[in-house]
Amino acid sequence: MTRWLIACALLTVSALAQAVDIQKDTLYPQVKLDTSMGTIVVELDRTRAPITVDNFLTYVVSGQYDNTLFHRVIAEFVVQGGGLDLKKQPRPENDPIVNESGNGLSNGLGTIAMARDNNPHSATSQFYFNVNDNTNLNPSSRRWGYAVFGEVIEGLEVIEAMSTVATEHNSQLNWPDFPVEDIVLKKATLLPRE
Repeated sequence: MTRWLIACALLTVSALAQAVDIQKDTLYPQVKLDTSMGTIVVELDRTRAPITVDNFLTYVVSGQYDNTLFHRVIAEFVVQGGGLDLKKQPRPENDPIVNESGNGLSNGLGTIAMARDNNPHSATSQFYFNVNDNTNLNPSSRRWGYAVFGEVIEGLEVIEAMSTVATEHNSQLNWPDFPVEDIVLKKATLLPRE
């Protein structure tokens, strides 16, 4: 069953990747995130998380992350975004991908990982930054973890500043930990190959 899921996910992500240039031959692509609080640059690890990196870059190159909100902020834990537009409406999502949490990358401070629900293979567009060493999000022999697929190489101070903003329960969405003042991901850009 797991092989079948992986095969389906690879075909889906591969089909989407062919529609846009996501630098398939670049092992460590870099993405610049221009936010309302500053610039962040992440380096992705296609050697450890190829499905996840291709999925993320498909959203980046298609413009799906532009003008979205960071909608979940928990101090000393995570800053999450990638799913809501500026009107707090869900953005369209591609099919869920296979969970690559067993790739050897850890949910350490300054890493980027895929958000998901209780189904381990439910990640679509939402991602988060670890603002602490969140080893409890790593896989174990008894459970799936959350798939890390890169790390911040510039702008860690921006993410740390995001993690300290005031939050509230958003009654429109019925979500906790929502920033009182919008934190906007204005533009996500796949940087040119070096």
